[in-house]
Amino acid sequence: MGMPCEINTILKLTPDQGYPAQLSVGQTLAVTKTEYRIFALDVPVQLVDQQWQAQADVIIRELTWRDGQTHLQAEVSRLYDQPFAVK
Repeated sequence: MGMPCEINTILKLTPDQGYPAQLSVGQTLAVTKTEYRIFALDVPVQLVDQQWQAQADVIIRELTWRDGQTHLQAEVSRLYDQPFAVK
């Protein structure tokens, strides 16, 4: 028996998952993703929007699994001068 989970190196969000209307350095994001996911903690990961445009780096400070969902607390550490396509 195993536990299904996904390993992510990019944080892709929709507005429903916690993608903010405005981004600013130091901002804290409360994020909920479906299913159980593994993310690197305390290191920068790219934050991309639903069109796969990288907008910023975030540092995930807390990760909690509960009821088939992954809950994250992330801090915006850097905004990119220009968004760029990741996919």
